[in-house]
Amino acid sequence: MTKLAYLNEIERCASWLAAWTIHHANHVREGDEIKVGGHQASSASLSTIMTALYGSVLRPQDRVVVKPHAAPIFHALQYLAGNQTREKLMNFRGYKGAQSYPSRTKDIDDVDFSTGSVGLGVAQTLFSSLVQDYVSAHGWMKGRPEGRMISLIGDAEMDEGNIYEALIEGWKHGLRNCWWIVDYNRQSLDAVIREGLWQRFEQIFRNFGWDVMILRHGAQQEAAFTEPGGEKLREWIERCPNQLYAVLTFQGGAAWRKRLLDEIGDQGPVAALIERRSDDALQALMTNLGGHDMPSLLEAFEAASSHDRPVCFICYTIKGYGLPLAGHKDNHAGQMTPAHMEGFRRQMAVKPGEEWDKWAAATLPEAELDAFLAKVPFFGEGRRRLSAPSVPVPATLPLPGQPGKPLSTQMGFGQILTDIAREQSPLAERIVTTSPDVTVSTNLGGWVNRRGLFARETMADTFKAERIPSTYSWEFGPKGQHLELGIAESNLMIMLGALGLSHSINGVRLLPIGTVYDPFIYRSADQLNYACYQDARFMLVATPSGVTLAPEGGAHQSIGTPLIGMAQDGLCAFEPAFVDELSVIMRFAFDYMQRNGEGDPDETTWLRDQTGGSVYLRLSTRPLEQPLRDMRPDLARDIVNGAYWLRPPGPNASVVIAYQGVVAPEAIAATGLLAEDRRDVGLMAITSADRLNAGWQAAERARQRGMTGALSHVERMLAPLSRDCGIVTAIDGHPATLAWIGGVNGHRVKALGVEHFGQTGTIADLYRHHGLDTNAIVHAAQAVSAGPAIRYRKALP
Repeated sequence: MTKLAYLNEIERCASWLAAWTIHHANHVREGDEIKVGGHQASSASLSTIMTALYGSVLRPQDRVVVKPHAAPIFHALQYLAGNQTREKLMNFRGYKGAQSYPSRTKDIDDVDFSTGSVGLGVAQTLFSSLVQDYVSAHGWMKGRPEGRMISLIGDAEMDEGNIYEALIEGWKHGLRNCWWIVDYNRQSLDAVIREGLWQRFEQIFRNFGWDVMILRHGAQQEAAFTEPGGEKLREWIERCPNQLYAVLTFQGGAAWRKRLLDEIGDQGPVAALIERRSDDALQALMTNLGGHDMPSLLEAFEAASSHDRPVCFICYTIKGYGLPLAGHKDNHAGQMTPAHMEGFRRQMAVKPGEEWDKWAAATLPEAELDAFLAKVPFFGEGRRRLSAPSVPVPATLPLPGQPGKPLSTQMGFGQILTDIAREQSPLAERIVTTSPDVTVSTNLGGWVNRRGLFARETMADTFKAERIPSTYSWEFGPKGQHLELGIAESNLMIMLGALGLSHSINGVRLLPIGTVYDPFIYRSADQLNYACYQDARFMLVATPSGVTLAPEGGAHQSIGTPLIGMAQDGLCAFEPAFVDELSVIMRFAFDYMQRNGEGDPDETTWLRDQTGGSVYLRLSTRPLEQPLRDMRPDLARDIVNGAYWLRPPGPNASVVIAYQGVVAPEAIAATGLLAEDRRDVGLMAITSADRLNAGWQAAERARQRGMTGALSHVERMLAPLSRDCGIVTAIDGHPATLAWIGGVNGHRVKALGVEHFGQTGTIADLYRHHGLDTNAIVHAAQAVSAGPAIRYRKALP
């Protein structure tokens, strides 16, 4: 039996299982509104391409991003290979069943990269290929062969702008070993794709140095074109508008016959070519496009395997191929009815009651098919999820600056990294930094001076060669440890995702750090969410916080980013005020990024720190006078846990000031002014509203499960306060970040922060404008605490 025969049989069985899986999900849960029509059409569209890849072309080192709506055909192929269970397939879209979109963290089958938000997985393969180059150039592959990073893309998915931002970066870095396979079914969610789009795709990719392979016609069509009149048929097909082709596909062979005879029939060779075929045969011929033709796909993939250049395959397909809804413009939301499914079951010769059997639709012996799949290279190593040992992190990190001297957290961050760069340590070796054209302005310059920029080929610093004085001596080379990106924040987040998965994809642990302007996190929030959803591990350093870049005006002021830090799953957010706090937090972060353990939560915080994750540091350009203090273990612990008492409250405290970040001077000054008119005033330094809130929520869940003694860090800190004590919170960001603290023990709270776009001015101007200065804090303290009028108050503007 030939390989082609086995592959066709595997495709047949996978197509049946995918269609049945979706149908079952639609009809077994009464009362649920489940809409998975797009899965049905897209799975059918990609069945041949995916079978060719997984059944013949892929090697264990290759990594694949699956088009989101093709999840069922992916799960079906994995089920046939023994990597997915019947139970999870039967529970597709159900609780803990096979996921509606492939997920590397939630599916048990061999998902390389999660998909869902369209376009992001596409760019992920490009950046993962660049990361593989980085790891290989540093000599860390240890004999493991380089793999291809492959994305299966919907043509409508190509509308996403981040794909083209990624193309630019790939060209700059000499992209290799990357395939993008476009499922060119000419349908989007709502419409039919515009005419001539493939020509634009081809031109764009060729301009950026990609090879482009267009698979338009299948073997049946190519054979028909050699018959008398065949060339006219080819010309008609290639001129046919997308909408008309879709309409005729849906209508079937009789409609094809009438249209073709009306438009190119000549009572001669062309008419004879058409009339020689029955309606079913004519339908099969006209839908025999390159993306559904196994021999054509294998030939194209094998040809591209002979080199490492990036390749874009434009594969013509029919959305819903082989199903009753094929070609209909509404098929994205369309669903096969029970009558449709019964007809499809008979067509596939699947016996009632055997629908879930692996080889229910097979016409070849099951043992032969199992034996064939057992020898397929891609499945030869089993589950291909790799691991890497942790990089040791020293007990402490450098502490720059001098007590009493002004220093910003952004400057402190740069100096800590520069000090690490001086060392020849495992930590310094595995840190890799990246930034979207803001390397210097986010204080990465010292690190890059010592560690260099990465490129596969050495490039000299021409300014240095020409002896022109410069603060920065930047040379590119294979051992460099900084990846410079263009000014596209979406690329930064996807690059961080790729770097942060290197331990799993390449078996090599990296410690990625990405710097960005804090306001522009919004521009890449979807990509950040995508990186976290995949459980990538990285440190995101964003600056300047809030309105502290005051002269730049509202366009460079960040208001809601602390809320992103709190809400984003998989991301642990900190906002230190002082550099000694930052040093402790960065040390924790390097360790936390590498954790991947299981276990019970820490009962002092109720945080599951064993699992680890990524870290977001919200820093500032505002210099603050640094405190003189010893970093005791208990203080370091509280900094990491999210808060500590800068001034502990006395036994009769009537008001507490709780601040986060660079409003520390205003909070400290207000505390001093309050001391004359309020007793036992406390000053709480919050380093992570995110961790405080997460611990509080986790402790409450634990109590609901019967652990009545569960107490979080913030509950423990607030426990000495009487219910009559008022709390004033202050942050250079949205006040909701800290407003929840009043709900912990029922204290009155006045939450101060920034809610509106700012304008140019000094920090003092803007803090006064937003009600965040010392005077505003004193006014808030008056409002939440009992007692005489507080002196030193001025009327608010």
